[in-house]
Amino acid sequence: MTRLFFFLFGFGLTVIGFVYIISYLNLLTIGYNFLEYVKFIIRHIECLNALFGIIIMLLALYKGDKNELYI
Repeated sequence: MTRLFFFLFGFGLTVIGFVYIISYLNLLTIGYNFLEYVKFIIRHIECLNALFGIIIMLLALYKGDKNELYI
């Protein structure tokens, strides 16, 4: 049950992070180039939620009790 909770928590963080990343794509239309956009994304913690969420989901899938059902 805890693995399912961590998987869903990671999924939520990933969705939140990618929503911010997609919404910040508007910076490209006002004159930012791609390198400046990537630097902007790396500096904001709400965009790094996508990376943290993916890591939590992977840990939930590959770590845990062997007696528990796999997701």
